[in-house]
Amino acid sequence: MKKIIVGISGASGVIYGVRLLEKLREAGGVETHLIMSPTAQMNVGIETEMKPVDVIALADVAYKFTDIAAPIASGSFRTDGMVIAACSMKTLSGVVHSYADNLLIRAADVCLKDRRRLILMPRETPLHAGHCKLFYEVSLMGAIVAPPMPAMYARPQTVDDIVDHSVGRVMDLLDIDCDFIERWRGAQNRSGETD
Repeated sequence: MKKIIVGISGASGVIYGVRLLEKLREAGGVETHLIMSPTAQMNVGIETEMKPVDVIALADVAYKFTDIAAPIASGSFRTDGMVIAACSMKTLSGVVHSYADNLLIRAADVCLKDRRRLILMPRETPLHAGHCKLFYEVSLMGAIVAPPMPAMYARPQTVDDIVDHSVGRVMDLLDIDCDFIERWRGAQNRSGETD
């Protein structure tokens, strides 16, 4: 069974973390470990019809944001990776600078030091040079920056379609099968014409 850490930080876009938990549960064979920042918990109420306890119920294990003695704070607790969705610029900065004063950043730091998959879904826009520099630096450290950007070739009809596609691409990065996204099959299959 795969063990995946799902972190939700204080950026807008908590739906990406929520939907990831839902889709990982549906996929089966995945044990999820959740960390939510206090601002993420606030955003759950602002951006969704859910309460933080509803999100916590989607995970197999949930931890307090301040519990830096939790099992996932140690590299000896083996996981198959971590996703921070959505990832705030503050959290990104903490990860880049190894400022592990909370469990969310500590768990990400463990993934980096042990060369485990770390996927960040930043939602901030527009970006200034400082943000771009942090993306570059975290990429050099081994993380994957995967902003949730819609794939228009899939011709999304709803917000759920857009969210699901981004979540499916993250599941691809974790090597977890997902059959709910439309895959690119070439322009000929879409329009019937080529150059």
